[in-house]
Amino acid sequence: MAAVKQEKSVIMDWLTTVDHKKLGIMYLIAGTLFFCKAGLMAVFMRIQLMFPENTFLSGQTFNEFITMHGTIMLFLAATPLLFAFMNYFIPLQIGARDVAFPFVNALGFWIFLSGGLLLSTSWFFGGGPDAGWTAYVPLSTQDRLGIDFYVLGLQVSGIGTLISAINFLVTIVNMRAPGMTMMRLPLFVWTSFISSTLILFAFTPLAAGLALLMLERIFDAQFFVPSAGGNVVIWQHIFWIFGHPEVYILVLPAFGIISEVIPAFSRKRLFGYTAMVFATMIIAFLGFMVWAHHMFTVGMGPVANSVFAVATMTIAVPTGIKIFNWLFTMWGGKITFNTAMLFASSFVPTFVLGGVTGVMLAMAPVDYLYHDTYFVVAHFHYIIVGGIVLALFAGLYYWYPKMFNHKLNETLGKWFFALFYIGFHLTFFIQHILGLMGMPRRVYTYLADQGLDAYNMVSTIGTFFMTAGVLLLVVNIIYSAFKGERVTVADPWDARTLEWAVPTPVPEYNFAQTPQVRSLDPLFYEKIHGDGTMKPAEPIDEIHMPNGSILPVLISIGLYFVGFGLIMLEMENALFNPWIVVVGGFVITFGCMAVRSIKEDHGYHVPIDQIKRELPTKGEK
Repeated sequence: MAAVKQEKSVIMDWLTTVDHKKLGIMYLIAGTLFFCKAGLMAVFMRIQLMFPENTFLSGQTFNEFITMHGTIMLFLAATPLLFAFMNYFIPLQIGARDVAFPFVNALGFWIFLSGGLLLSTSWFFGGGPDAGWTAYVPLSTQDRLGIDFYVLGLQVSGIGTLISAINFLVTIVNMRAPGMTMMRLPLFVWTSFISSTLILFAFTPLAAGLALLMLERIFDAQFFVPSAGGNVVIWQHIFWIFGHPEVYILVLPAFGIISEVIPAFSRKRLFGYTAMVFATMIIAFLGFMVWAHHMFTVGMGPVANSVFAVATMTIAVPTGIKIFNWLFTMWGGKITFNTAMLFASSFVPTFVLGGVTGVMLAMAPVDYLYHDTYFVVAHFHYIIVGGIVLALFAGLYYWYPKMFNHKLNETLGKWFFALFYIGFHLTFFIQHILGLMGMPRRVYTYLADQGLDAYNMVSTIGTFFMTAGVLLLVVNIIYSAFKGERVTVADPWDARTLEWAVPTPVPEYNFAQTPQVRSLDPLFYEKIHGDGTMKPAEPIDEIHMPNGSILPVLISIGLYFVGFGLIMLEMENALFNPWIVVVGGFVITFGCMAVRSIKEDHGYHVPIDQIKRELPTKGEK
């Protein structure tokens, strides 16, 4: 007799879930909380720089905020927010019932969260890390406990990110519906696939570098001590061979989101699909060839600088292909300028501006002048905020009805867009000018009467606009939860891809019958050449589903204790022996892994009568 699903309380259901949709929502919530935390630090830093010789923050607090702001935004906000959409929509877009390894999917989330909480624990033990988000040695080898939290927190969090990326790769290769060839994949799936490949190759050198830094800090190794034969510059190479691909790890899925939203609201097929796929591959390949452009001022010599300068300029070519393809997709289309489309279309010129300043910085002689100024800060934020964050907001408004069964309010959404977009340009465009005037980055104050006062004031006012916009988004989410337009149809946007073929709300098994894919944009193809619904590739039958498990939560707790115990070795007055905490954490972690290996769990089956009851009626499709 087939096993059936056991009922659990709401809290236990979410703690033990291996459902990719619930995990996607949890990634979204966790990433949003970290985003708000890091954004608040940015506001405090801009208030400090609002006036010359301001004393709102001390220099030490400013250094901690600037380190945590960058670290959280990249590792604990942008990455999980993108993972939220990847988790929720990759299986739906390829016609799968879940990811390849649901247990590993849950494990990846909880380990990521554990690492993020470990990093955040630093505030309760003398302050956060203060060596900058790049943690350059010898700054990061100083006797500061916060940096230990940085090293171990990112190590733990990186494990979660790495195993999630492997899961996405296997899912996309192995779990596609019949007819869903690689060249019929939606662009979001393609970019997620290539981004996951980048994670596989980029997070490993980061893990190695953090391991070296941990050994140096906690066990007195000498990797970065020149007098002992070490090398401080090698850390920069290790970090940036991860750090530059990390930009593409984030921006490629953002490109994918834009490539979903623009065709949907332009009423047109994406222009140049094949060129977009190969441009994405070329960007990923070249992304590993350019890391040393962050090190033009180190003294590598003219030959190395020239090679990396040319490689950096070359990467603008496939990016330019994407820009023109988005423009040609909109050209002649019947465009609907709702909030999602406003964010997606505004992404294009904003990202171009960030790319242009990137090519300027690619010229090594020019970079000597710009490198330690606010020009670099402005460029970086035009890529991260003007690229990734605008795409995340576009994706949020586009996919929100499928995730939460109601739309966000469009009027509030357009006000949010106006406030955020104006505030963004006020904040960061002006920083190009500050950089050209010579204002150094990473400084917590500046002298009056240098011509910097007014520009810093305007830049800070821009952050207030962005903050007001984000608060309006929060208001919109709360308002729409109670008063928003309910969505009961599968496809409220008249869209093109498979996620809009499943009912709303999405059943736990996604597809009652695995769909047969006959073209790129399969749902749109069926609207034109069929009856508007996907043709099944199989008869209705029982559906096998995995059981939930509390083990991912316990493993993540074990890893938290391992990391915290290693940090305790550096504490002067630890309450008890740190090795007890380290060994205890390992016992929990490996004990849970042993339980998972030994205990047989065959999952459960969704019966045919339940599937038939949940099939949408003709009017709901």
